[in-house]
Amino acid sequence: MIITRIHRNLDDVLHELIERRQIVAIFQGQSEWGPRALGNRSILFDPRHSHAKQIVNEVKRREDYRPFAGTILEEHAHEYFEMLQLKSSPNMSFAIQAKQKAYDEIPSLVHADGTCRIQTVNRKQNKNYYDLIKGFGDITGTPIIFNTSFNLGGEALVENIFDAIDTCNRSEINHLYIPEDQEIAIPYELCKDKRTNYPPQDDNR
Repeated sequence: MIITRIHRNLDDVLHELIERRQIVAIFQGQSEWGPRALGNRSILFDPRHSHAKQIVNEVKRREDYRPFAGTILEEHAHEYFEMLQLKSSPNMSFAIQAKQKAYDEIPSLVHADGTCRIQTVNRKQNKNYYDLIKGFGDITGTPIIFNTSFNLGGEALVENIFDAIDTCNRSEINHLYIPEDQEIAIPYELCKDKRTNYPPQDDNR
């Protein structure tokens, strides 16, 4: 049986992303409004993985050719992308030309035409998401995370904690990150199709 772990601690999440190359979903705050997932309802993965696109498309049950986006710390965007007049891209609205550094480090996020539809993030904009990407970058040297919407193919973005757990139960998303500052009542009893690390204080070290 696959084990779904619900994490409240950032260090545990970074271990799963980096050391174990696991897919992690993040659930926090209000859901995004619009066509993009921006770090409140997102599925995350290590963008350095050479087969990241194929792996996540399979988990999301999408066609294997469909591209993905990434989120980068705002202060590092110019190192990887031709930002030109742009200082930021907080809503993932622009396809931006990738520099060689992006080809070398995050090939899974570079589209066939050499662009990336990136999101930039700063700490004021989304503290928990920024801290996760900064922690990832501090360890790996790559301040970017593979980001796609928290849903399965043909389904709406998850809205509430019940949707989030149900989506994990019906997929191979085995790690759900709910930052510890989020006051969310977690209904562990709904995780009936997979075992969880209940009680939650196990991940509050």
